[in-house]
Amino acid sequence: MDRLTEMEAFATVVDQGGFTDAAKKMGISKSAVSKHVSALEARLGARLLNRTTRRVSPTEIGLAYYDRARRVLNDAGEADALVTSMQSAPSGLLRISVATDFGVNLLSPILGDFLLEYPDITVNMVLNNRYVELISEGFDMAIRVGDLEDSSLRARKLTETSKRMIGSPSYFQKYGRPMKIDDLNDHKLLHYSNQANGNVWKVTAPSGEKRQVRSNGWLTVNDGQSLLNAAIAGLGIAYLPSFLYAEAMRNGQVEEAIPGLPVETLGIYAVYPPGRFTQPKVRAFIDFLARQFMEKGPDNW
Repeated sequence: MDRLTEMEAFATVVDQGGFTDAAKKMGISKSAVSKHVSALEARLGARLLNRTTRRVSPTEIGLAYYDRARRVLNDAGEADALVTSMQSAPSGLLRISVATDFGVNLLSPILGDFLLEYPDITVNMVLNNRYVELISEGFDMAIRVGDLEDSSLRARKLTETSKRMIGSPSYFQKYGRPMKIDDLNDHKLLHYSNQANGNVWKVTAPSGEKRQVRSNGWLTVNDGQSLLNAAIAGLGIAYLPSFLYAEAMRNGQVEEAIPGLPVETLGIYAVYPPGRFTQPKVRAFIDFLARQFMEKGPDNW
């Protein structure tokens, strides 16, 4: 006799308080439920139920067995649901957190293609420049650039972006070009206002030494596109990812400030909460992004 069916019959009798109601719950005869429970007790060599004419209740051993059996049955139910979910078409609301720069410049232009490919999915994309807690804030996933701080999250690397200091030809003609890191102290710098460490650039010297450039800057703003626009306008030097400045550099609107410096490369990741399986809607979007960015980065944008 099937062990899982025996466990289900016993647990249902405990839940329902008797064989008659258990039989109705399982959709089988009362005698079949009784046979399953008797077979279980015989196999275990223990009495699991106290039977009287008025009620049925678990013995001390039966109560301990019930707790474990119910867990096993719940896990079995989740396993069945997992298979059903994995085979079902992706659907439902997908909440995504993404930095404003990346979302506006790279995700917004391709979201339409994703929605046309998966019409049963609706997307709520939240653009902000802060680190969100995925689970507590109700997000299904996030796109993050740079080092991953939370190692408990699952992550898939989509591509990479380089990061350079850039300025316009007109700026360098007017103020000169910095030849080394220390020269930046005499230049007009353009900063992100949402940096955790303030107006500080972490730069790698040709020797490999990690340097910090501290300056109040001429302009501070919480938007990368605005910093790029300011750099193009000749207002100063900005330190930006290539997915923002690549087109402007191809067009000659900006140039690298100190070409001899090592180029910093940052990973771009899709991150999502840990779990035994990935929701189809999340898996579909991550696979879509992987295809979109397959031939992108670190400088090819």
